[in-house]
Amino acid sequence: MAKETIKLIANNKKAYHDYFIEETYEAGISLHGTEVKSLRMGKCSVKEAFIRIEKGEVFVYGMHISPYEKGNIFNRDPLRVKKLLLHRAQISKLGGKIAEKGYTLVPLKVYLKGSLVKVEIGLARGKKLYDKRADIAKKDMRREAEKDFKVKNLY
Repeated sequence: MAKETIKLIANNKKAYHDYFIEETYEAGISLHGTEVKSLRMGKCSVKEAFIRIEKGEVFVYGMHISPYEKGNIFNRDPLRVKKLLLHRAQISKLGGKIAEKGYTLVPLKVYLKGSLVKVEIGLARGKKLYDKRADIAKKDMRREAEKDFKVKNLY
């Protein structure tokens, strides 16, 4: 069996900054033809997107897929609500988790796995301001250490 190639289309860096990601799940997404063509060209944004569970089904809101140039009348609304495809057991487990205080679902990545479009969703807990400051301080310290290491190795 050939190894399936994964091509990243969109990444949600803001989610990693704003939330602690507890668990991740891979979900399929229900799309129309021109949306898939647009995604293959890399025209997608998940920065402002969020996920809700309604009546036992999972939907992603605010995920922007740019209209396909050659799609004319077949193009759909770029911000339309899209259904995510998960197993019923996963949906009920996620529903129980987000019923707890402070948990939410956020899309982390959109990618092509073989010929299929997949969305990686994360069960996330919101960060407080001091958590964000601590993360920024860690990044700065790591960046400084790498810079010092680079300078020492040059001489």
